[in-house]
Amino acid sequence: MRGSQYAAHSFARIQCFSPSSASRLYRDNYSNWRMDEMEEIEIAIVGGGICGLATALALHRKGIKSVVLEKSETLRATGAGITIRANGWCALHQLGVASNLRLTSLTVQGGKNMSLATGKQQERPFEKGEIRCLRRSELIKGLAENLPPGTIHLGCQVLSITLDPLSSHSIIQLQNGRTIKATVLIGCDGANSVVADFLGLKPVKFLSLSQVRGFTKYPSGHDFKNEIVQVIGGHGKIGRIPIDNKLVYWFATLKMNPKDVIAKDPELLQQMTLESIKGFPTKMLDMVKHSDRDSLSISRMKYQAPWDILLGSFRKGTVTVAGDAMHVMGPFLGQGGSVALEDAIILARCLAQKRHEIDIKTNGSQVIAYKVGEALDQYVKERRMRLVRLSTQTYLTGILIKNPPLLVRFVCNILMKVLFSDSTSHSQYDCGRL
Repeated sequence: MRGSQYAAHSFARIQCFSPSSASRLYRDNYSNWRMDEMEEIEIAIVGGGICGLATALALHRKGIKSVVLEKSETLRATGAGITIRANGWCALHQLGVASNLRLTSLTVQGGKNMSLATGKQQERPFEKGEIRCLRRSELIKGLAENLPPGTIHLGCQVLSITLDPLSSHSIIQLQNGRTIKATVLIGCDGANSVVADFLGLKPVKFLSLSQVRGFTKYPSGHDFKNEIVQVIGGHGKIGRIPIDNKLVYWFATLKMNPKDVIAKDPELLQQMTLESIKGFPTKMLDMVKHSDRDSLSISRMKYQAPWDILLGSFRKGTVTVAGDAMHVMGPFLGQGGSVALEDAIILARCLAQKRHEIDIKTNGSQVIAYKVGEALDQYVKERRMRLVRLSTQTYLTGILIKNPPLLVRFVCNILMKVLFSDSTSHSQYDCGRL
């Protein structure tokens, strides 16, 4: 429907896929339903990862329905563990899932870095607030189970996006041949985002580093302290964080040429990691040797340059992005997940504020599109400088890790001292009330 016909739909009365023949999984939250004709909905979220599910839940908490389009046939939690810092816990509290998630992990209390070259051990800068390492699967489950039935639709890969010239609504073509028309489209589809491509955002850049991540189980319990420990050697770096008394999350940073083919076989990943940490402490080597191979994964380190985030156009019509689709960054600050949760809260809040204005003033489709655009502009405005600052700190840290020439190192260290005298201040950000 277009023009006046579409005016019958209020921004507050959001349509959701709910056919009686839909296949339901996990308490009816997931659907593999295939549409027989174009379906008109209000808010479509592309991507069923942490950011996509958090955004859907934030909208739900504000009384706004949405549809999550996930290309896979199941919800995935690649990466084993994820560190959530104080700013992320503020967002999880607003989503109403923080209390249950706290029961699944220990609080991280400090940490230390050790250099093999010097043999010196250095305490990590004190970081205020709550830090925990969660199983990604627990976080995904905690978000998904709080969504209304029929919100998540699996096997929905987006092929193309166009704008309806009359209404500015998005026309989304799926791989299964079906078409969706959405008033609002939010791309939470990661670093290789179809929605980011539609917006014309700069492609992500790659570091000459990769990271292997995994779990190691200790059936009789481990004796590690509740702290982040990182050991740095000549050919790699490895760190560990206890999740509970019997499970440890570890991550290894490996030097890798961007043109190298990445091995996906778990046994090869394990061997490659062990090769890169030869000479490391025995406990670290044993941890990798006895890791749960099914949990192992590897990914190239990607980032978006600070200037790309500063100048990027994150809104076109009623389309925007969040999470890694907006601001993929290296893992050096451990903020990827927490910042995506911030996005979800702020985006839902901005949309909810404008929905109230639309309810009062008009239901006309052109005005709806205009007000949604205002909401998305406000969201982008609130996020931009926060993301520029984070990406700058990550970018400088990434350069320093690569052991650059002396002059480059000197300049980067000066910038770090001037711009980030408190290197942990990024975790003190409060996204505010939903």
